[in-house]
Amino acid sequence: MSDRRSFIKKAGAIGAGIWAWPMIDSGFAAESESMLSSIANVPPTDLASDEDFWSWVRHNYTTSTNIVNLNNGGVSPHPKVVQDTVQRFTELSNEAPSYYMWRIFEKGRESIRTKLAELGGVSAEEIAINRNTTEALDTIIFGFDMQKGDEFVISNFIYPNMNQAWMQREKRDGLIRKVAKIPMPSTDVKAIVKAYTDQFTPKTKVVLIEHVVNWTGQVLPVADIAAEAKKRGIKVIVDGAHSFAHINFKISDLNCDYFGTSLHKWLCAPFGTGMLWMRKELITKHWALFPGPEPESDDIRKFEMQGTRDVPAELAIGQAIEFHLSIGAERKYERLHYLKQYWVSRVKDLDGFQLWCSEEKGFSGALTTFSLEGKTAKEIHDHLWKTSRIHTTTIKHEGIDGVRVTPNVYTSIQNLDLLIGTIRSMK
Repeated sequence: MSDRRSFIKKAGAIGAGIWAWPMIDSGFAAESESMLSSIANVPPTDLASDEDFWSWVRHNYTTSTNIVNLNNGGVSPHPKVVQDTVQRFTELSNEAPSYYMWRIFEKGRESIRTKLAELGGVSAEEIAINRNTTEALDTIIFGFDMQKGDEFVISNFIYPNMNQAWMQREKRDGLIRKVAKIPMPSTDVKAIVKAYTDQFTPKTKVVLIEHVVNWTGQVLPVADIAAEAKKRGIKVIVDGAHSFAHINFKISDLNCDYFGTSLHKWLCAPFGTGMLWMRKELITKHWALFPGPEPESDDIRKFEMQGTRDVPAELAIGQAIEFHLSIGAERKYERLHYLKQYWVSRVKDLDGFQLWCSEEKGFSGALTTFSLEGKTAKEIHDHLWKTSRIHTTTIKHEGIDGVRVTPNVYTSIQNLDLLIGTIRSMK
């Protein structure tokens, strides 16, 4: 009984710091403290290529030794400490589900909300915890009061689930779609902003902007687009599926009104965890996707009415946040950009090689898509898999016929050397 009480006490203190992680042994704590202390004064740009440090990070994961996973843009594995936390919360939940889940663990959601708010640079009273970006953005899209003839603006690189949500509103409510044709790849901020402003009219009510384009990895100048939208009284939604805990930013930097993301991608939180952010003053005006008893409340928690939830997964978000913070947002971004540049720089000289994302910082991170002249996406994908057991995903969209490559912090240079050699073997 004392062990159980001790664990619950620790669980209630989620976010107290890396050394408060449940299930962490003293040997690991000492090793971690020593490692993190040794790099405290190392500039993030220098640390990006320090393989000793990133080897330590990698050994906190339990990834396959037989498969080179370069599709972390779909969903990322979570570190061992997160896995252990989910397992322990699940074990306790199964001893007396309704007691532990709803009387004990339910209270822990508030500390998770606070930690997510701190990570995003926003108020905890503007954060709702849910299951993924699709749920967050569907909540926003379907919660607007819009009239027949009202316009919304999206891009030609919108994520399919969001496109389908807007299509349903188009058919159901008579809304009018306007599409911004984004140049790709591009570092021309003015041209990207103009692609959106060209679609704005007095009837435009809302614009949806991808922070990091799922198809290519292009980072869009959200704040610049948002500034133009705000001049015209247009509400701004940001799809942050691939930016949160990947690109080094705060939600408050974006000048948007709504933001949705998945936490099981770049934060490496448990599968099926996500987050919605909404400006406080807009909450009362927005309808919930799953209605509660007070639909016009100004409490952000009205967007969390999902019925029975995966409470162990939600509580373990706290461990994912602490692991992320132990690395540091800037260090993490520099490493991710370094990994992308490492493999790209060694194959971009190949005849027919096409990169669909800028190499420049500020316009890219780890995620990018490439094509090879004369090869289809399927042919590239199948060659990578059959030759070297490299797992990627194909991209066919807006003239792009290639493969998306997405390393993460646990990805080794040896993994990327294998990728480089396998790509070069195709030419």
